[in-house]
Amino acid sequence: MVNRDRNELRATLRQMFPRNHGELLPALHYLQHEYGYLPEWAMEVVGWHLGIPASEVYGAATSYTELRLRQPGAIAARVCLGLSCRLNGGDRIMDAMESALGIRRGETASDGSATLEETACGFLCAVGPAVEVNGRWHGRVTADDAISLVTAQGAQSEGTL
Repeated sequence: MVNRDRNELRATLRQMFPRNHGELLPALHYLQHEYGYLPEWAMEVVGWHLGIPASEVYGAATSYTELRLRQPGAIAARVCLGLSCRLNGGDRIMDAMESALGIRRGETASDGSATLEETACGFLCAVGPAVEVNGRWHGRVTADDAISLVTAQGAQSEGTL
């Protein structure tokens, strides 16, 4: 199955991204959008297509907080803990999310239902504290708001809304 996926990705990359070094970040964002994270095999294909060493692809992938190297749970929540968000209650939000989800920051629930992450900056300082749930950022969030966002997302993924 991975070989089929590799071949399909190679064909897509040929169509979408010229073979030059400047296309690395757009290609990584494409993978993130398509797979929800950056599978190792897909980063290898991107490196091959662009003629970039695997170490450089990995280095770029780990330099951007919005890119994930591991597959997230069905609900992927990220709490900004940058200065503005931290001063406005980011730590309280993180504590409440850990309690509500039953996992610690940086973990995925054993059943794959949720992943909780922190980011050093979500670049939403003016509306901090900020929380991202499944790719959508929310500003001026309280701990109760964050739990409601995750609960609503969980209900949607289960088809109960």
